[in-house]
Amino acid sequence: MANVKIIRPRVTEKATTVAGNGIYVFEIEKGTTKREVAKAVEGLYKVKPIKIGIVKIPRKQVFVRGKKGFKSGGKKAYVYLKKGEKIETI
Repeated sequence: MANVKIIRPRVTEKATTVAGNGIYVFEIEKGTTKREVAKAVEGLYKVKPIKIGIVKIPRKQVFVRGKKGFKSGGKKAYVYLKKGEKIETI
């Protein structure tokens, strides 16, 4: 699939907690829509999501070695699956 909009699975404490309930979290490209995420998940993992939520991650100001900078931010998608379906992200 040449036009994949999913960057990587988001592995955080919250993401692993909600994964037990059939909800998976992915980092996605900034201009991606819910339909594009659904097609990418179907193509990569062979499961059909029942619902998708998209959340913007704001950029954050940081200080590194005394200099001011920013963490870039981005977008993440919550992918809801039917009960009993799983995604193997490894």
